[in-house]
Amino acid sequence: MTTNTRRKIILAAGGLLAFGAGFSATAKRMFSPLLDRDPPKNQYHGASLEPEFNIDPATGTLKVNPAQQVSYTMCLGCTTMCGVRVRIDRASGKVLRVAGNPYSPLSTDPHLPMKASIRDSFVAISGFQDKGLAGRSTACGRGNAVLEQMDSPFRVLRPMKRVGPRNSGQWEPIPFEQLIRELTEGGDLFGEGPVEGLKALRDLTTPIDPQRPELGPKVNQVALITSVNDGRLAFGKRFMQQAYGTLNFVGHGSYCGGAYRSGSGALFGDMKKMPHGKPDFANTEFALFIGTAPANAGNPFKRQGALLAKARTEGKLNYVVVDPVLTNASNMAVGERGNWVPIKPGTDGALVMGMMRWLFENGGYDAKYLSHPNLAVAKAAGEPSWSNATHLVVVEPGHPRQGRFLRGSDLGLTLPEEERYKENDPFVALDAEDNTVFHDQAAGPAQLLVGRTVEAGGQPLQVKSSLQLLREQAFVHSLDEYAAACGIPAPTIAALAKEFASHGKRAAAIAHGGMMAGNGFYNAYGVVTLNALIGNLNWKGGLSMNGGGFKDAGPGPRYNLASFPGMIEKPAGLPLGRNAPYEKTAEFAAKKASGKAYPAQAPWFPNAPGLATEWLTGAANGYPYGLKALFLWSANPVYGIPGVRAQVEKDLMDPKKIPLIIAIDPLINESSAFADYIVPDSLLYESWGWASAWGAVPTKASTARWPVVEPKADKLADGQAIGMETFFIALARAMALPGFGPGALADMEGNTYPLERPEDWYLRGGANIAWLGKEPVADASDEDILLSGVERLRPLLERTLKPEEVRKVAFILARGGRYQPAKETYSEDNPEWMTHRYDKGLQIYNENLGATKNSITGKRFTGCATWTEPVFADGTPMRTLYPEKEWPLQLVSFKSALQNSYSIAASRLRGIHPENPVLMHPADAARFGLESGDAAVIRTPGGSVRGRVIVHAGVMPGVLAVEHGYGHKELGARAHHIGEARQPEVPAIGAGINLNDLGLTDPTRQGKSVWVDAVSGTAVRNGLPAAVARA
Repeated sequence: MTTNTRRKIILAAGGLLAFGAGFSATAKRMFSPLLDRDPPKNQYHGASLEPEFNIDPATGTLKVNPAQQVSYTMCLGCTTMCGVRVRIDRASGKVLRVAGNPYSPLSTDPHLPMKASIRDSFVAISGFQDKGLAGRSTACGRGNAVLEQMDSPFRVLRPMKRVGPRNSGQWEPIPFEQLIRELTEGGDLFGEGPVEGLKALRDLTTPIDPQRPELGPKVNQVALITSVNDGRLAFGKRFMQQAYGTLNFVGHGSYCGGAYRSGSGALFGDMKKMPHGKPDFANTEFALFIGTAPANAGNPFKRQGALLAKARTEGKLNYVVVDPVLTNASNMAVGERGNWVPIKPGTDGALVMGMMRWLFENGGYDAKYLSHPNLAVAKAAGEPSWSNATHLVVVEPGHPRQGRFLRGSDLGLTLPEEERYKENDPFVALDAEDNTVFHDQAAGPAQLLVGRTVEAGGQPLQVKSSLQLLREQAFVHSLDEYAAACGIPAPTIAALAKEFASHGKRAAAIAHGGMMAGNGFYNAYGVVTLNALIGNLNWKGGLSMNGGGFKDAGPGPRYNLASFPGMIEKPAGLPLGRNAPYEKTAEFAAKKASGKAYPAQAPWFPNAPGLATEWLTGAANGYPYGLKALFLWSANPVYGIPGVRAQVEKDLMDPKKIPLIIAIDPLINESSAFADYIVPDSLLYESWGWASAWGAVPTKASTARWPVVEPKADKLADGQAIGMETFFIALARAMALPGFGPGALADMEGNTYPLERPEDWYLRGGANIAWLGKEPVADASDEDILLSGVERLRPLLERTLKPEEVRKVAFILARGGRYQPAKETYSEDNPEWMTHRYDKGLQIYNENLGATKNSITGKRFTGCATWTEPVFADGTPMRTLYPEKEWPLQLVSFKSALQNSYSIAASRLRGIHPENPVLMHPADAARFGLESGDAAVIRTPGGSVRGRVIVHAGVMPGVLAVEHGYGHKELGARAHHIGEARQPEVPAIGAGINLNDLGLTDPTRQGKSVWVDAVSGTAVRNGLPAAVARA
């Protein structure tokens, strides 16, 4: 027995003793990966790899390891999609290890200029002249650990068709040609009766319901749920929406962090695209993180964590994390630079409205900034942004325009009728002389706090300014009442407000996933409105906007990938998630005619984007209509939407409810387990894609993903690997859809090219990226192409692209993307301003929101930030139906520093953190007779689970905190039978609990439902009423 092995056994035994009886199972899961490893290859270097290259410390000369290839590409270990450096064993084609890409701002700060050669990039991360200290470029532990999924025994590598009932775990492999034929033509596919094929379901003319023509054609009964845009979303939309023609294509945002994004969208005036900002970490002096842990939640968390650490050690940053759970953002290493303020779940709005009250009472808001009624006036005063704080809102009770802004046409401005109340109809403010002025004609500041009557159309009309309406909402409650609501003492609320207002423009407030509560929208709107009150947007050290990306799938400048002949410009109808005005439906018209327009059968969400939260229950209820076919593309709503499994599991099992379910996924998850067919897809470093960076990257960035290794899925006759792209191309060919096949793509001169292979699309998208910006990128050198591994793809580039494009696209692929230089973060004209600025006015009052009615109650929503407790769809407070006496605790979810919703099968991650014990405060543990390690039953009105508890002072009293990413039923937790083979079964993959299994239905709604926010339609997983008892 070697010394190393003895050390392992001693370590494992010590760990087991430390865990004690309560955590013996956990300890076994932790140490089994450690004990099961092969012995090290080298006595001194252990299992470390040979270096991929060496840099002479004296001369900087590069010597590459001919046995390894280094390529820059994109990681998909989570949804951040960092630029990474992948090491590949040339002999086996296996990925050995992952590190950071020094060109990428998601992995390095400051990132390496694009003009640096690949050779220079290797030197930049080496010890030569200590360059690697400044140019350090890393990948996180998860990014490395998930590599094993590429060789996972749980991978789907060939098309599969269910055998027997749905979710039985029984499959048969089928040829790709059979898959395409059965899906397009339909038939008695499972011996259960006829199933309509996709060709028949593509009915673009026949209405779903002739009595409700607003629903659109029958093709809308085919729908697709995906996850995030991993750089391939445009391809999927081209097939599903532009070619096939369905309206229903949605991502996972509504059950991820959608409430924050929706609240942010309200402030930025776009609740569909939902812009959001992040602190300019390098120069921020005070940051307020509410419901988010900046180092491990709220993308891009790896970059945020690095910037946070740098700013608090080298800069002036101090910050406060307000959250029910103590996170890694506040720990011993932070010292006095970071503080944790615990808060009751779902009460963030009470905190921020209390802060606003203090700011109004003590002059802590920037009145000068807020007084600018347009951008020109703001810039003349030295401000890079502006707001609608001075714009007047109609508040006359019963007036047809109640809740909407007063416009120029209301005061006699002559406009064509079709232009009234649109972009050319100006807003109205009061100037310093008390005269009404059109906002776009104002040459100076306007009055801020206005509440008066103006004459409009010869009649008196009550109006108030946006800021006045916000001030009134802040004064609805006293500071002590806000404190009682959120559990934060009034002096602390006042101190936070004072600190926030004490740094000029160099303070910022943001939120993220913690907003997923029964009042999440208004909580989030309140948090981001704090930024508007100090006027920090677009300022160095304030709130900065994402720099955006170089658009690959746009109308040029080399190829038009945005449109094509025969394209369906805008699919008609109303979406399945009901994110549209109820007042435009036949249901509303009929009920209004009968004398009672409200309530609707179920809530409508006109101010929300696509809502996956409402799809499965809506389809089960047949409201607004049912589904005939559902695509699940790398999506897992059954695992991710709180409460949905209990509501729709039987419906998903029933082919009469949804006759056809097709999953496109490299693994079998909790949702794809219900599929009729599973189509394999590429995984990690096998695929193509062009992805823009998340917020917190203030410069333009487009990360490239290209197949640095050969895909493992089965190949077609022409050598292409089966995946999403080849599947959709084949379906399009079988149904003769436009936009695919020979001549489907066009350049700027009108020449046409085929779309028959994935590279036909992605390489031409790369050409668009190469020619965007101030000037095209440079040509890649032969050495760049060789050192980066792009040489392997050179035949594809030369076969697909024009001669002048080959080296430019290779230049981008070699560097793992195209990245604007870090030196361009701040404006050349004013170095105190960000280069990429948001020029539209911030919406202190959002007209679209304030003029909208709740489709259940018929009451208008408040058009600005406000405090409201968590409520159900009809406005009933959660605690009215589930009182604290019966449900004394509240559940919250928090992001894991290691796991996400699909990484649990990585054994190295489980070896570090095998399960997710529920955190509870010592006072609660004493109250319920529990100790660390005890097994407990956690109940909500939506279900119950059994888990272990850890008694932890870093959680708010009255709260049970559950780490996300555990409690799986699939991904290897159960074995599936594929033909004669049986997958392995790893019970450890199912360890822990999934908080979403405890999600609530909405007891005030008809039919099947889950609890969602009334404005944004986003899932509620924070603030669930709960009880706990020893198991």
